[in-house]
Amino acid sequence: MREARFRDHFWSTDLTSTVGYDSIIQHLNDGRKNCKEFEDFLKERAIIEEKYGKELINLSKKKPCGQTELNTLKRSLDVFKQQIDNVGQGHIQLAQTLREEAKKMEDFREKQKLHRKKIELIMEAIHKNRNLQYKKTMEAKRLYEQRCRDKDEAEQAVHRNANLVTQKQQEKLFLKLAQTKSALEDSDRSYQQNVTTLEKIREEWQKEHIKACEFFETQECERINYFRNALWLHVNQLSQDCVQNDEKYEEIRKSLEMCSIEKDIDFFVNLRKTGSLAPAPVVYENYYNAQRNATPVRSPAPAPIARRGPLPTPTSAPGEPDYATVDGYSLIHH
Repeated sequence: MREARFRDHFWSTDLTSTVGYDSIIQHLNDGRKNCKEFEDFLKERAIIEEKYGKELINLSKKKPCGQTELNTLKRSLDVFKQQIDNVGQGHIQLAQTLREEAKKMEDFREKQKLHRKKIELIMEAIHKNRNLQYKKTMEAKRLYEQRCRDKDEAEQAVHRNANLVTQKQQEKLFLKLAQTKSALEDSDRSYQQNVTTLEKIREEWQKEHIKACEFFETQECERINYFRNALWLHVNQLSQDCVQNDEKYEEIRKSLEMCSIEKDIDFFVNLRKTGSLAPAPVVYENYYNAQRNATPVRSPAPAPIARRGPLPTPTSAPGEPDYATVDGYSLIHH
């Protein structure tokens, strides 16, 4: 149970002072500013989370990472890249959640501002009316006191000059005294009326001040509670994101547990093997020993070259020109 209350601790002995009210308003403005700062913090965090998420997704999709691996390790790398992509998607989703929380904080802040504005307008009007009436009352008091001094001076003048002036002058002194008494009565009446009016306004202001203090205290309690819960929720969201990310990383660990060195080696051998026989040793061969031990090999007789026989003597067919041969030359006889 709280002991300190706004309505009990924000007064001033000066009737026209607003120091207590101003102190509360300043505190509420600071609280609203603090909410705005947290709202901006969430927005900035959302930008960071979204940028980080997009960069993770781009990294998992565009950056090679063991792209020539085979078999079980390749499957683990595929799971790794997919889960990194999922982590990136999670950060983008977290960014959207943070923007939604920032919007809720903004709505809460604006709602409080709107409700508070109504009370502030009422209090501003009351303060203005109270200060105006106080000024009028103080002016009436000043005039009343002046009339009192005028009346006292007139009485003193009558007493001082009672036996020193003529009858006519004495009448003037009595007339002036009567006038000052009348003016005093009027100023006294006006002063009392202003004091009565001021007291009514003071009582009204005091009631409204108490109501405003209670309203502002309620608002401040709501603001602190909302701010606290918003911080709590934000931290929970960050913790949840970490848990979800760890679940994704656990999928990678499970995949790595299924990775088999023996299977990957066997898979590579069966896929890329080139043969099971190694080259024979290269031995030393002495050149001269090889010549002495070598058996001469006769070259086979060349095959006889077929020669063409002599050309046949040309003959003439019946009805054709006759051929004649002289020393290898042929002549045609017509």
